[in-house]
Amino acid sequence: MTLDVVLGLQWGDEGKGKIVDVLAAQYPVVARFQGGPNAGHSIQFGSTSFVLHSVPSGVFRKDAINIIGNGVVLDPTIFRQECEAIEALGVPVRERVRIAKRAHLILPTHKLLDAADEAALGKSKIGSTLKGIGPAYSDKTGRNGLRVGDLLEDFRLKYDTLKQKHLARLAQYQFTYPFDLAAAEARWMEDVEYLKSFPLIDVEYETNALLDEGKAILAEGAQGSMLDVDFGSYPFVTSSSTACAGACTGLGVAPRRIGKVYGVFKAYCTRVGSGPFPTELNDATGEELRQRGHEFGATTGRPRRTGWLDIPALKFAVMISGVTDLIMMKADVLDGFDTVKVACGYRVDGKRCDRVPYDVFADIEPVYKEFKGWKGDLGKCRREADLPEEFKAYIAYIEQEVGVPVRILSLGPDREQTLIRQ
Repeated sequence: MTLDVVLGLQWGDEGKGKIVDVLAAQYPVVARFQGGPNAGHSIQFGSTSFVLHSVPSGVFRKDAINIIGNGVVLDPTIFRQECEAIEALGVPVRERVRIAKRAHLILPTHKLLDAADEAALGKSKIGSTLKGIGPAYSDKTGRNGLRVGDLLEDFRLKYDTLKQKHLARLAQYQFTYPFDLAAAEARWMEDVEYLKSFPLIDVEYETNALLDEGKAILAEGAQGSMLDVDFGSYPFVTSSSTACAGACTGLGVAPRRIGKVYGVFKAYCTRVGSGPFPTELNDATGEELRQRGHEFGATTGRPRRTGWLDIPALKFAVMISGVTDLIMMKADVLDGFDTVKVACGYRVDGKRCDRVPYDVFADIEPVYKEFKGWKGDLGKCRREADLPEEFKAYIAYIEQEVGVPVRILSLGPDREQTLIRQ
């Protein structure tokens, strides 16, 4: 059996949570492989809506196993708040969620370091969610990190040692931040005990054993490909590998076990935080996209930057992850536009270019192709034959340019507003 992967192909917020929830019906196991509580995966079914930050999006599926992999950084306080909210809906979270011992923990002092680092950047801010993700990954790569498995022995000594390192570093900043460290630490220690009530697993053995037993696994990515620490718009990126390769290192599986790679993208583009965004619309059309698409961060509530679809960036993301199936989200947001544009290339420093440039500070001007808009209500379409011809032409162009079929169309927030194409 194979491990199939769901990835975001843009700058995050593509709608991965809904798609994982829809696909999870076909998979007995759903696993998060990277990222932290900066993720915000929104799910809506019937009258219920929920935003997941750390827990895999298969948690609402009966009998599904949900794994938090070693590539994830976990905040015990946020994790507990999320789990208790899910439990309030009658979902037996402890029966469905397992946590890798090798996953790293976010300490209260990581949040302080995150705020201090961001403040020190001044006008060059990355746009961090200030949840301690970056400093936690820095400790991981710097071989200082505290892992979930450390909670089982000599925990307090390891915690205090790392905390003192953080406080020594914070003392070097001219920085004040309204944060009660003693109170946060006391709460964190209580939440660690809650976390320990979940099954703590050797994820690399468990995932491979599940595959050997014939259980298909759906690996759920967080953020988006253009925020990848290696291939994204560095330094305006996240701190983990958001590409398909991250599923291997984040769950302990070999590349040969990867099956389908689902690439999720919006019918337009959005971005939160700083960094290049070639097709950004700082006008009435951009604001209309924001309002129609409810483009405000699921984690931060910040307004998202909006713009037209970017084909060079989409092709780049497909290439680095070997995407086999495209999934288009929020096409219904474009209902009623007289004209829909797509960036088919760039002019970089005045020269035509079809590649994503290395230099994120280059002068990038999008080259647009225009399409006639559609007037129908896509949210009511349940068969491909119901789709407007103009929308079909839009899809066909994307498939032709990217070279990968669009297999799934999300035409609204609910599970039922999903069209599987044959």
